[in-house]
Amino acid sequence: MNRSASVVLLAALFVHSPHHLSAQPAMTALSEAQQLGMRLYNQSCVVCHEKPQITSGQYGPALSRDSAGGREDDMRQVIMNGTPRMPGFKYQFEPRLIDAIVAYLKMVPATAAR
Repeated sequence: MNRSASVVLLAALFVHSPHHLSAQPAMTALSEAQQLGMRLYNQSCVVCHEKPQITSGQYGPALSRDSAGGREDDMRQVIMNGTPRMPGFKYQFEPRLIDAIVAYLKMVPATAAR
């Protein structure tokens, strides 16, 4: 198979792969805070909490509205202070940004979390 055919095949597999389908709700259905939270999640959380490639594993658990037992205060505490395996983000994100991430996670269905 030549290089261009390989590229087309890989692109087709990516587009039709279930891993390409996002667990994220549609952007138009989200509030401004939830959209901000989704952007922050994609920038800072996806690397560990979603499987980045077909060949690599997922480091952290999939996140959804049921994370931390569905308790928003517990979600905030974990994001702020971290866990033994996760760094805290209280120095990177001010409280309103952490609240935005929590607001976004509360929209992600548990069944859609990967």
